[in-house]
Amino acid sequence: MAGLGGGLASLAALRAYAQSAYPSRTIKMIVPYPAGGTTDLLGRLVADRLQTGLGATVVVENKPGAATTIGAEQVARAQPDGYTLLMATSTTLAINKTLYKKLPYDPVKDFTPIALLAAVPFALIVNPQIPAATLPEFIAYAKSNPGLAYGSAGNGSPHHLGAEMLKTAAGIEIRHVPYRGSVPAMLDVIAGHIPFMVMDLQPALPQIREGKVRVLGVTTLKRVAAAPDIPTLAESGLGGFELVAWQGVVGPAGMPAAIVDSLATQIEKLAADQATRDKLVRLALEPLPPSTPASFASYVKAEVDRWAEIVRKSGAELE
Repeated sequence: MAGLGGGLASLAALRAYAQSAYPSRTIKMIVPYPAGGTTDLLGRLVADRLQTGLGATVVVENKPGAATTIGAEQVARAQPDGYTLLMATSTTLAINKTLYKKLPYDPVKDFTPIALLAAVPFALIVNPQIPAATLPEFIAYAKSNPGLAYGSAGNGSPHHLGAEMLKTAAGIEIRHVPYRGSVPAMLDVIAGHIPFMVMDLQPALPQIREGKVRVLGVTTLKRVAAAPDIPTLAESGLGGFELVAWQGVVGPAGMPAAIVDSLATQIEKLAADQATRDKLVRLALEPLPPSTPASFASYVKAEVDRWAEIVRKSGAELE
């Protein structure tokens, strides 16, 4: 018994040492989207901050596919030791809960929330050949041309749900064409293969500035700091229209509180840094107020309910 007690004490000491020594090896930041997109850019900012603040090597691994479920499931099944993190989005933690009949993870039970970072505004963009320079003109055009095709980043993506929200709010008939990513869809809007889409503003802004697409409004209730010249859809005739996605960092469920707090502290420093906030604004992202792991957890639960109604109204459903 004395030997058993000594062994248990040694095991407890080893665990305490492992936690106090964190991090002692490479941390993986899983990004469930391709490289170069909004989530990837933000994930790399976080990885750089963690690398500097924790003195650890942090690598970003892009694991796109299946509306973020491939990367999310990998993190949900990982050891909760702080060495596998997920750059999570509202798709991962809120939309998929209702979208999928069988989801390979539970967005509330299978993750440890760490920090909420930024909001992602969207914009309604059209091919420049479409004879509509304003939202009311576009709605009139769509009503006279029922069945207009629109692109999205895939079934159930915010791009898809945003267009369905537009369909309901404007009383128009439109047809969904899902793509494997928002950028390929936008390229087809530029080429004229599809007339319009609801696109995340960050990758769309250069195309808007170069005149490759025409923007009719952003989906936030207030104008976006990165593009104050673009009106909101709400002020252009669709009162109350709002579509905003969000980004945050989570890990597997059951992470030690000390490790969660260490990661959250570093990400909070990133979010509080004015140079970083300015960079987020230039990327057409909107920094969110500081969060705690507990407040982020509460936010996720509320967002699951909010997006559930939007998904149900859209009719989107995946196996």
